[in-house]
Amino acid sequence: MRRAIALARPNLGQTAENPSVGCVIVRDGVVVGEGATGTGGRPHAEEIALQAAGAAARGAVAYVTLEPCGARSSGAASCARRLVEAGVTEVVVACGDPSPYADGQGLAQLSAAGLDVRLGYLAEEALVLYRDYTPPSMGSAGE
Repeated sequence: MRRAIALARPNLGQTAENPSVGCVIVRDGVVVGEGATGTGGRPHAEEIALQAAGAAARGAVAYVTLEPCGARSSGAASCARRLVEAGVTEVVVACGDPSPYADGQGLAQLSAAGLDVRLGYLAEEALVLYRDYTPPSMGSAGE
C-alpha cells in the first residue's frame, strides 16, 4: 500500500475532478502491475495497473489507495468490474470514496463477486492524498 500511496502522490492537483489514486497489483509476492490516475483524471489507476499486469492479475491482490469506482459517468466499465473480470481475488483499500460513483458501491460489487475486500489498511497515511478532494456530483464528468 505504501507503494500505491507513493504512486498517487506526484499526481496530486493534476487529476481533477477525480482524485489521484495509486494501485499496485501483487501476485505471489511480486508486483505485476501498478499505476496512478492519469492527468485530467483518466485513465483510472486500476485500469493502468490491470493493463500492465495482463493475465498475471488472475489470482492477485490489488492494493488501492481509494475505493474503486462502482460506476462511471462515461458509462465505461467501473474499476470494480474491471478488477473482478481480471480475476483479482483480493482488494485491499486504504480509504472509502464519498463520490456518488463509489460510496460503497465499488466495495459492494467486489464483495458480491466473491473477492476478499479489506478497507482501512494504512488509511491514515493515504488520507493525506484526499484531504482536499471534493467528490463530483452525479452526472458530472468525474468518474
